[in-house]
Amino acid sequence: MNDPRQDPVLRLSGLGKGYNHGQPNQIDVLRDASLSLERGEVVALVAPSGSGKSTLLHIAGLLDQPDSGSVAIEGAEMASLGDRARTAIRRDKVGFIYQFHHLLPEFSAAENIILPQLAAGTSRRAAEARADELLERVGLSDRMRHRPAELSGGEQQRVAFCRALANGPALLLADEPTGNLDPATSDTVFGALMGLVRDTGLSALIATHNLELAARMDRVLRMENGTLVPATEGA
Repeated sequence: MNDPRQDPVLRLSGLGKGYNHGQPNQIDVLRDASLSLERGEVVALVAPSGSGKSTLLHIAGLLDQPDSGSVAIEGAEMASLGDRARTAIRRDKVGFIYQFHHLLPEFSAAENIILPQLAAGTSRRAAEARADELLERVGLSDRMRHRPAELSGGEQQRVAFCRALANGPALLLADEPTGNLDPATSDTVFGALMGLVRDTGLSALIATHNLELAARMDRVLRMENGTLVPATEGA
């Protein structure tokens, strides 16, 4: 039997995706896009808006289907899975972070982290302990009972990071996770994210416009005409 620990956490092979938006000619957003993300590796995806990076992340996270190519998570091909199995993979193995935090406003910081764990079958006591642990790691122990409206933008995003890691995923997908923050806050919040990722041994694919943040990751890929290429020095 294959040991999934020997497989890349994420493998995208020859992804193609196009849209026509009611027009006669299809716009190809992805063209033979491929990557392999190893265990514990943090990869930056640098691309301008409209280049297809969000589409790529949605396909990698099983939120969308490619027109061609394949997605494998921990060595398991995703193409043949039904909706229920894909939902279970997203819940248990994939963490998502977006540019906006999307926290539930009526719940506290801790409750926003507890809820996805309860949905996965974790006991209330264990979920509360996990939320406390994660919030302490990002320096928010004294803010865990506050609701999102009572937190700063940087604090809200750190809570969103904790929520993404609540169920112990193997793969983290982040789309401009500091894009709404000022430079100083962005640097602090990104440091908190990288600390969480490194401490937990996660594999992460992080889309960003910020070349300074990208340079702090293990390697940098950029999107070029719908495919992925290594970023060159000075690019």
